[in-house]
Amino acid sequence: MTRIISGRAGGTVLDVPPKGTRPTSDRVRESLFGALEAAGLIDDARVADLYAGSGALALESLSRGAASADLVELSPTAATLIKKNADRLRAAGVRAPARVHRAHVTPYLMASTQVWDLVFLDPPYDISDDDLTKALVALAPRLSPDAVVIVERAKRSPAPAWAAAGLEPERDRAYGDTTLWWGRPILAAD
Repeated sequence: MTRIISGRAGGTVLDVPPKGTRPTSDRVRESLFGALEAAGLIDDARVADLYAGSGALALESLSRGAASADLVELSPTAATLIKKNADRLRAAGVRAPARVHRAHVTPYLMASTQVWDLVFLDPPYDISDDDLTKALVALAPRLSPDAVVIVERAKRSPAPAWAAAGLEPERDRAYGDTTLWWGRPILAAD
C-alpha cells in the first residue's frame, strides 16, 4: 500500500497502477523527504514529477507545503489514477494545484514554459540512458537557478549524464536496488 507519509494529507492512501510502474517505497520516500525538508527545499516549491506513475512524489511534496505540481505520465490508466489521488489530497485540505499532463516527458518539457524548483525523474527501469539524457537536456532550461533534480533508477544503472544537460551532481544514495541521484544547475561564474 502506498500512502502520503507526512504533512497535511499524511496517511492518505494512494492508488497505484496495476502494472507498468514501480512506486517509490515508503522507506525511500521517507528518507528522501526528510533530506528535502532539512534542506528547506519543499516549502513553496514548484514541483515537477516526470514519469509520475501514481504521483506519490509530487503529491507528497504538496502535502508538505509545495506551491504546485506538474505530473507528467504517458499511461492513460496511471494519469487517471493520479487525478484520483490528487482529489484525495484536496479532500484532505491540500489546496495547491496538481496539474496532470498525459504526455511523453521529453516533448512535454520541450513545449513547456513552466519553471520548477524541485524535479523528480523516476523513469521505468527499461528507459535507455540516452532517453534519460534527452529528458535532462530538455528539462535544464525549465529549472530555477537553485533547483534540485532527483533521478531514481536501479542501483546497477550508471549515474545520469548531468554535464550533458548543464547540470552537476550533488550527491547520491543507494537504498537496496534503488539509487537516488541529486543534481543542480551549474551556476555561471560571475
